[in-house]
Amino acid sequence: MTSPAVFLKIKVSLMKFGLVLRFVILLGWMPVALAQTSTPPPSPNPVLSARSNLVLVPALVRTKSGELVFTLAARDFTITDDGVEEKVALEENTDDEPLALVIAVETGGGGARQLDKYIHLATTIEAVVGGVPHKIAVVGFDSTPTLLQDFTSDLDVVDGAIRGLTPGNGGAAILDGLGFSIDLLRKQPPQYRRAILLLSETIDHGSHMKLDEAVRAISDTNTAIYSLGFSSSKSEIKGEASKLNNSEPGPPGGCMSKDPNADADTNRAAQTWECLSEIAPPLRAAKMAVLLTMNQLRRNVSESVAQLTGGEYFRFSNIRSLEKSLLTIANHVPNRYVLSFQPQSPHPGLHSIELRLKERHNLVVTARRNYWAESEDTRESAPETQR
Repeated sequence: MTSPAVFLKIKVSLMKFGLVLRFVILLGWMPVALAQTSTPPPSPNPVLSARSNLVLVPALVRTKSGELVFTLAARDFTITDDGVEEKVALEENTDDEPLALVIAVETGGGGARQLDKYIHLATTIEAVVGGVPHKIAVVGFDSTPTLLQDFTSDLDVVDGAIRGLTPGNGGAAILDGLGFSIDLLRKQPPQYRRAILLLSETIDHGSHMKLDEAVRAISDTNTAIYSLGFSSSKSEIKGEASKLNNSEPGPPGGCMSKDPNADADTNRAAQTWECLSEIAPPLRAAKMAVLLTMNQLRRNVSESVAQLTGGEYFRFSNIRSLEKSLLTIANHVPNRYVLSFQPQSPHPGLHSIELRLKERHNLVVTARRNYWAESEDTRESAPETQR
């Protein structure tokens, strides 16, 4: 799979960003950090702790004809963080790190008609995980997510859980299923890479998670999402895409004005983004990234979440196309570059990442697009925990 999957926490000076942080705390925007435990034993591979300021950017590089490229060095890449160019390093020997994988399967809605295509899924999953130590969990979701099989290294047990999938109700709460899966991965040892294999349709039906919450959850992790999607019908797309909960900016009167038609939580979140981007201009890029992401999520949830994390999205219509896509993923997973940088301007909130190749216009690079950094204020308010 892709790079070490770990959660990122960045230490920010309150003296430097005091005005912005006090503003965020006042509006209640910054969420409370997850609980923290003791530091794990040293690992020979690079591991991020909750207090690390190292950002990992897994990247897949191909020619325009789709052939993988293996010969690049750190000097061939350029990374910008909210428009600020960063010094890039290339992490070594990351493809032999252990892997924690959640297989998240839509069993409700249109997913109920696809379950017969998954009966041989575990055989192909073996190629995806490769020869590294691994743990695999299986989650099913209709209108609510359910843990069908907790993490296990036994592929026969995983096979039994997949073969035992049964049709759910009419819901297809993709964002809720992803949030549930990410929470499971948070509890895994920090030295494990983390990934989700999502099998779903393209449009969310009935998630309670709001779009901005989904963007935060996805961006707050190094988890790679690989999506295998079947198309929602045109009528479902028209009827459901506009129903996803969101809190887009902003109040008609501008920063800090009141919108009587918006609920309190939505208005507060919208005003936070609007006003933060005015007080701290570097946040404008991150704000625009959020808005673009929300619009993409409405059109195609499964494809957008893959793009956000630097994973991949494939459509499938039958068993053959499903297996072909999984074999492609299995080939790409161990052949990714893992780049890293330490941000020069580690402000709290969403950061927009852009990875480019220098003078290699004939190549195509795929990488994560953003990450989330918490304020020190938020971090200090929670008990110690390793993520």
